[in-house]
Amino acid sequence: MSSVSSHVLDTVTGRPAAGVRLTLLRADADGRMREVRSGETDADGRVPAWPTEPGAHRLRFDTGAWFAARDTPAFYPEVEVAFTVDDGHCHVPLLLSPFAYTTYRGS
Repeated sequence: MSSVSSHVLDTVTGRPAAGVRLTLLRADADGRMREVRSGETDADGRVPAWPTEPGAHRLRFDTGAWFAARDTPAFYPEVEVAFTVDDGHCHVPLLLSPFAYTTYRGS
């Protein structure tokens, strides 16, 4: 079984982004994206390894609600990152600010 984890950092404050809601989706046999799991980042801005199957995936981050809860105007209401999971673990960090974001394959 494979797994996916994530870490969200608020690049404006230089701190973990606790309480960001995110959803893991995986493509089924006909190519439709189906929800695998959802949750929120913990106090350290992390979600643990969520089990999944290899294949095409997306992580959807509800950035608009997170910024709204902090009374911060933001350009992106959500961030969706598409990636492929092989056998093993895949870590997808998100560096976040109100008007930009960056992601990469972590370890």
